[in-house]
Amino acid sequence: MTKIFLRTLTLSILMLGITAGIFYMLWDQDEQKWATLYEFFYSDLPIGAWIVIGFITLAFLIAIWSNSITKKKESQIAKQLDLITHGELSKKKMRGLSKRNRKALISIDELVQTQKKSLQRMTNDKANVQEKAVQERLVLERQRLARELHDSVSQQLFAASMLLSATNETIGENLPEANAKQLAQTEKIVQQAQLEMRALLLHLRPIALKNKTLAQGLQDLLDELRQKVYFNIQERLEEVTLPKGAEDHVFRIAQETLSNTLRHSKATEVQLLLVERNGIVIFRVQDNGVGFSIKDDSHAGSYGLRNVEERAIEIGGTCKVVSIPDQGTIIEVQIPVEQEETKNDSHTTS
Repeated sequence: MTKIFLRTLTLSILMLGITAGIFYMLWDQDEQKWATLYEFFYSDLPIGAWIVIGFITLAFLIAIWSNSITKKKESQIAKQLDLITHGELSKKKMRGLSKRNRKALISIDELVQTQKKSLQRMTNDKANVQEKAVQERLVLERQRLARELHDSVSQQLFAASMLLSATNETIGENLPEANAKQLAQTEKIVQQAQLEMRALLLHLRPIALKNKTLAQGLQDLLDELRQKVYFNIQERLEEVTLPKGAEDHVFRIAQETLSNTLRHSKATEVQLLLVERNGIVIFRVQDNGVGFSIKDDSHAGSYGLRNVEERAIEIGGTCKVVSIPDQGTIIEVQIPVEQEETKNDSHTTS
């Protein structure tokens, strides 16, 4: 209401001043003509008073009209700003605004969206840094647990296995049949516990590539495994062309597959293959163990096939599993190699 009063007062003074200037230009200082403004009456009011009242009324109406237009514009701009905050601004919703206001709102919208993207990027970067720090702590903790298990439980299991084996050879024949069976069964249980512990250590303390090629890293892994397992390992490892991330995934797939072979397959021979043929990298692990039925989900889960398949899919590859009960298992992963595009200038035309 204060704005309307101020606008009415300003417009009234302005119009009266303009009118007075016009009368002065027309009548100059003629007192008789000026006298008509206050000598002639209409409804008990002089003509001059009616002129002043008319100007004030007209100024009041103009003030109300301009105030309503201003409020309408402010409301429209407020809606546009609200749309900007929600990222829903469009040219169709800016109809009725001046070209200048539309341009200003578009600039504000671009600035807000740019800031939103910057904040999202900063948030994602922060989350990635935190996740990386957590992963590093997890790796260190897993390595610490692996060292402690290797230095304590694994050594104790090895000592227990050696003692049971020596006891079985020394006095096993002199024991009653029931006790001899119990002693042999205990020895098998300890040996199985050793296998489980070695598989667990393979998970907890994986050998990293550390600037080595995939073939070199797999060779180091197999060399370490040969010192800990009883089955025969045969390998054919060739250098392949894969990105660093894909090499890491294939290396983890090898660890997962060998670990589960060690725990579940009861194999006496394991064959490992890594080759590149026709733009496809082939990684295969084959054993002559107990195998399992593909239709049996519990056996499939025990071999960790889900993790292997997920890792293969993440690098754009495929995973194929063939297993026959009492004959063995084959796990094969194929990854297509991305070929660099070469320009053929012979096909260019001028």
